[in-house]
Amino acid sequence: MCGEDGNFEVKAIRYPRYIDMEKCIACGLCAEKCPKKVVDEFELGLAQRKAAYVKYAQAVPLKYTIDPKNCIYLIKGKCRVCEKFCPAGAVNFHDTPKEFIIKVGAIILASGCEVYDPATHDIFGYGRSPNILTSLEFERILSSSGPFGGNLVCPSDKREPQKIAWLQCVGSRDEHPGAKGYCSSVCCTYAIKEAMLAKEHSKGPLDAAIFYMDVRTHGKGFERYYNRGMDEYGIRFIKSRVTRIIPLEDSDKQLIRYIDNTGGRLEEAFDMVVLSVGLGVSKQAINLASKLGIELDRNNFVVTSSFEPVRTSRQGVYVCGNFESPKDIPQSVIEASAAAGVAASRLAEARWTMTKIQKTPEQIDVHDEPPRIGVFICRCGTNIAGVVDVPAVVAYAKTLPYVVHADENMFSCSQDTQDHMTRLVKEKGLNRLVVSACTPKTHEPLFQETLTNAGINKYLFEMANIRNQCAWVHSQTPREATEKAKELTRMAVAKVTLHHPLTELELEMNPRALVIGGGIAGMTAAWKLAEQGYFTYLIEKNGSLGGHARQLQETWRSEDVQKNLSKLIDAIRSNNKIEVHLNTRVKAVDGFVGNFKTIIEKDGQEEVLVHGVTIIASGAAEFKPDQYLYGRDPRVMTGLELDQRLIENTLFLKREIESVVFIQCVGSRIPKRPYCSKVCCTHSLKNALKLKELNPAMDVFILYRDMRSYGLREDLYRQARGKGIHILRYDFDRGLEVETVKESLRIRFTDTSLRRKMEIRPDLLILATAIVAPKENPLARLYKVALNDDGFFVEAHVKLRPVDCATDGIFICGLAHAPKPIDESIAQAQAAAARAATYLAKDSIRVGGVVSHIDSTCCSGCKGCINVCPYGAIFFDDENRRAAVNPALCKGCGACAAACPSEAAVLMGFSKDQLYAQIKSAIVA
Repeated sequence: MCGEDGNFEVKAIRYPRYIDMEKCIACGLCAEKCPKKVVDEFELGLAQRKAAYVKYAQAVPLKYTIDPKNCIYLIKGKCRVCEKFCPAGAVNFHDTPKEFIIKVGAIILASGCEVYDPATHDIFGYGRSPNILTSLEFERILSSSGPFGGNLVCPSDKREPQKIAWLQCVGSRDEHPGAKGYCSSVCCTYAIKEAMLAKEHSKGPLDAAIFYMDVRTHGKGFERYYNRGMDEYGIRFIKSRVTRIIPLEDSDKQLIRYIDNTGGRLEEAFDMVVLSVGLGVSKQAINLASKLGIELDRNNFVVTSSFEPVRTSRQGVYVCGNFESPKDIPQSVIEASAAAGVAASRLAEARWTMTKIQKTPEQIDVHDEPPRIGVFICRCGTNIAGVVDVPAVVAYAKTLPYVVHADENMFSCSQDTQDHMTRLVKEKGLNRLVVSACTPKTHEPLFQETLTNAGINKYLFEMANIRNQCAWVHSQTPREATEKAKELTRMAVAKVTLHHPLTELELEMNPRALVIGGGIAGMTAAWKLAEQGYFTYLIEKNGSLGGHARQLQETWRSEDVQKNLSKLIDAIRSNNKIEVHLNTRVKAVDGFVGNFKTIIEKDGQEEVLVHGVTIIASGAAEFKPDQYLYGRDPRVMTGLELDQRLIENTLFLKREIESVVFIQCVGSRIPKRPYCSKVCCTHSLKNALKLKELNPAMDVFILYRDMRSYGLREDLYRQARGKGIHILRYDFDRGLEVETVKESLRIRFTDTSLRRKMEIRPDLLILATAIVAPKENPLARLYKVALNDDGFFVEAHVKLRPVDCATDGIFICGLAHAPKPIDESIAQAQAAAARAATYLAKDSIRVGGVVSHIDSTCCSGCKGCINVCPYGAIFFDDENRRAAVNPALCKGCGACAAACPSEAAVLMGFSKDQLYAQIKSAIVA
């Protein structure tokens, strides 16, 4: 790569896959027969396995590819074993690599991660027994397209296991050769998920045990998931670091020896052992960073800062996902949007200069045509075809009324298949389409686009979910699954026969944005929108900008928060595209995406702001406890109050402090607030180190339940222990007492390691308190946005749309979404701005289609539909004395149609005639 920011030339080579995607049946023979094992989809570290198990474990329904850098034929011109054994004739060595140059203004690195290979330092016998697996290999066993069709069995003898153990932190939080000292962030939660799924897959009682150091379920909703695993599923959590697994001679079982919480030496035999392997950076990613001149840290992750979390050391090059640090899917998706948004800010002046507008075929009028239905049954590799008899379903579909074409696809969602379906629609004159495949929640828009490209109204489409509802839930009974797939397909055909073309409403887009909340997230969102050229209103209920960041001294990376905050505030105030409103509250809201009207109030005066999108960054608060003498003794303070003292340099003015105690999880992880506040452990470690720096002789104690210094923050944990900070795990069930004895603070608790009562008399007590949402949040009601049980705003989809709300044009970021540190708040604010810009960049948007309609001839004016509509889309027409729908606000939930006693409310595309047709087709059959 050459060039500078805004003008890069990237030289790249496009290697062929050498395997025809349409022909490949994912049988795995190529992977099994390849002498160098270069035919693969994932590198799972299975080189130590027996050949048969290698085949099964890697035979994913995704298509195979050939590694050109290691293929014997491509290097030496000999071999082609894969081609000889391929039963489908899918291997094709005629394609050649193509070199090309891309000229771009910005680059985003999203090279992902690789999992730790336990064979690197094999202390668990990973290579000796097929019943010792990595977590990814276990995922393949649970998959319906995996080696055993989703049946939970031991790989060695195919019997169902009765006991499975998960070993945490394999390759993470470990200083052994080849391992990494950091925490991989995702392993605890995915182990709980796998244990729960294993119990669901098991035909008999399954004993699932997770051996852990600290349970780090720090994400939004993850603590509830952890509690559910314990309470509902009966998963055992054993705090212990297992160092060795001993195979039992007379069986395929594995013996684990460990020390439990009581100090007793125990041993248990398990049928299977799952190693929860960590995440790292691949050699290819390291080489890529070297070519781009990107700075990496000692763990080979891309160096970023808390205040520019997706910007690399090279101008114009950005990063997202696990190449920046270990993280889960929601945070990876957030960073992807953030990186795209920041790159778009750099390219704002060039927007639309190289844009190509896709021409949409003119829509064919099919009103007067009889139904001509095309039915496509998806094999989804072996995901569906491994259980459902797809050819039988196709043959049955051909017998259904109005079906003029029926066929099967290997992967209906692939681009080649989409193009093929478009051609068939045109060639055979199809005017309606049914696809029996997976879930419409993720794939319906894709197939609707296929119809649009063929000139057919996209709402003349119906989808049957034969993957989730047939192949997955009836994997043990293929015949019944096949019959059910036929029924679902028949019902879809019956419904689509009565479909009519639906129209969408075109709305003009107001190119202004409103950001609610002047904290660090809100300011970042406003700044990024302004950088892209969009005028933004920024309102803050208090008299100054900054929010809780004003009380923070340093980030976990030791960056000066106050210095960076001042820079951001100055940038906001000096930007003529940002209009700041302080001491301002939202009083009322009207309108919809593209045309919101928000009434704000300041000093008793009202003003109407008209804008196209809204970003909610209203923040949260630090919990003020009524325990541990807080508010009654000046020596007891919260973590933020300690930060404020450190900023003001007033901590040591009144007295000499020789000992300090931090108490974690005050107000968090309790029945009233069953969530982790995510920042507290890191914050306490950081402040403990700061106090040690100010006075090395000071005794510092941290009393914790689970130390959740996730990701690269694990370095702080290690530093704290190295500096002599006493980090003690206390028994939460036995409680913790704080009282005053002869004017001294006294803390009494039970240490879980020593299993005895302990007493500390500190000069200062710091409470790591919860982050709490407001008790009453009028913004949720005004903008029709849902709150979760903890009072935080709910995203449209936790993984796919983590900053969007269900209501179009409204986005969330920062503490309003969930507890998070500064770097994650900023990344989410950048993501929210990027998502908002996808609307603002358009002159108009289309909404509607599947929306409700009120038949005025049937409406009695009872207002029942108005009362049940969660989006405020239905209003009462006083002149006609009837209800009416605003299609711009309607989301097609159908609540009104279900509630209307006179059937006046009709959800378009789901009329009573269409639903009755589906039901009758099932009854007749």
